[in-house]
Amino acid sequence: MPPTVETLDPFGAEISGLAGAELSSEAGAAECRNLLARHHVLVYRDVAISDEELVALTRRLGRPLPARTGEHRFSEIDTITLDPGRTDPRLAALRRGNFLWHFDGATGTSPQKATLLAAREIPESGGDTEFADTTQAYRELSADRRRKLHGLRVLHSFAAAQQRANPDADEEQRARWDAVPTREHPLTWTHRDGRISLLVGATAHRVTGLPEDEGAGLLEELENWVTQPRFVLRHQWREGDLVVWNNTTLLHRARPFAATARRLMHRTTLVGDETTDQQ
Repeated sequence: MPPTVETLDPFGAEISGLAGAELSSEAGAAECRNLLARHHVLVYRDVAISDEELVALTRRLGRPLPARTGEHRFSEIDTITLDPGRTDPRLAALRRGNFLWHFDGATGTSPQKATLLAAREIPESGGDTEFADTTQAYRELSADRRRKLHGLRVLHSFAAAQQRANPDADEEQRARWDAVPTREHPLTWTHRDGRISLLVGATAHRVTGLPEDEGAGLLEELENWVTQPRFVLRHQWREGDLVVWNNTTLLHRARPFAATARRLMHRTTLVGDETTDQQ
């Protein structure tokens, strides 16, 4: 039987009846690319994609970003866990930031294009992943509100997100966060296809040209707007799932789970090919 595609609410699609070898083929990758352009989040249920197939699919979809953990035999794969017995304890602490709304690559000129996350082990409770559609949220702002946001610029900082996630960090940890460069982005990102998304989330910490309190209030207001239930898709994981999403127009976060929970994900990421300041 051919795979089935079911549209999710409020966005996204769930694909069933596909094996990892089929998905990672040239034809499977081409269909994945087409579906992603329409739905922004793809949930491949029970696909049980192997690491070899995950890397092959990633390469066919674009240029993989080298993994930052260096903990896997494939240089493209990041191992995502909070368990300090299975990863560098410093990385486990940093990943608490995944519980906050964010987009990947906020401190670069070109945020990552897309992310692929394969479920290897699932905790008994917690650990769902949520996605918020910033393009739809922008479209539903009033015309006057959109006009006032146009032209504003925001500083994005890794340290700002980590301070929210790890408020009790010591000076050494804070110094490592501060070593990551801060990046300024437009608050409203006009993409080359004409879509407009909002660049908010945990890394956004200051609006250029506004008093600090006023800017912080605006960013909090917009994050709350974007992450209303009507703009959010929540995925409850099953072992063997693969989720692929468009990182350039979505915020995402993991729902909290215990550090000792056996939650293990293998992640690959596509290098961004679109800067936030289009010429």
